[in-house]
Amino acid sequence: MKILIGDVGNTITKFCLIENRTFKIKKIIYFDSNKIINGRYIKKKLNAIIKKNTVNKIALFSSVVPKYQYILKKNLYKLYKIKLKEIKDKNINKLIKINIKNKKQVGSDRIANAVGVYSKYKSNCIVLDFGTATTFDVVTKNGNYNGGIIAPGVNLSIKSLSNSADQIPVFSIKKQNKIIGKNTIEALRSGFYWGYSGLINNIILKIEKETKKNYKIIFTGGYADLFKTSIVKPFKIDRNITIEGIIEIFKKNNYKLIKWKKKNLFFAL
Repeated sequence: MKILIGDVGNTITKFCLIENRTFKIKKIIYFDSNKIINGRYIKKKLNAIIKKNTVNKIALFSSVVPKYQYILKKNLYKLYKIKLKEIKDKNINKLIKINIKNKKQVGSDRIANAVGVYSKYKSNCIVLDFGTATTFDVVTKNGNYNGGIIAPGVNLSIKSLSNSADQIPVFSIKKQNKIIGKNTIEALRSGFYWGYSGLINNIILKIEKETKKNYKIIFTGGYADLFKTSIVKPFKIDRNITIEGIIEIFKKNNYKLIKWKKKNLFFAL
């Protein structure tokens, strides 16, 4: 039997199948989140990961887009009788303590990242996620999530500039060895590459100064590789940390479901 978990982001959605005993990731598929509204497309994607597999009747997802979550939830139950649960509906107090004023404001993806790094590394961590937004989340070795920083994402910033400035073309960001560009594209790439490098380095240093702690730095998300030579502090790229965090939440909240599998019973929490 496999367990379906996933992450619904503003830009990218991930579906993941994991083994119910080992909790190892067996398969991941990625697709554009805005295609969730296309019934045929989402059915095809669900079939690609669910068909030919015996899948648990409870699926656990993180989601920062409620309308996409609703559509996905509806289709999962209609097509496969699988109930989608969102991680914010689950008990995470045994995994981490969310140490901020309004806990409801923390995105599910950031909660999953925090649970993932704490469960895996058991040390003071800053997890930096390059998504639609570029987020920094601070987790202590005692399991406290102390908040973080949200900055505009790389692609979002590029699109915003291109859409707002008539003379600025759409471009892709690339690693730059020199700071001074000799044409518009080089100047743009330099501004974004070195600008974001400076943002990352400066925020990490300010977090360390403010908290008077040293941290293990974890990068995840689409641009994790791009900045690996321009970051001052040592860091590790961990591409599946969000998924691993969701797995930990599933384990804590649905252990009985796994335990009863031998008797071919489903225990839905």
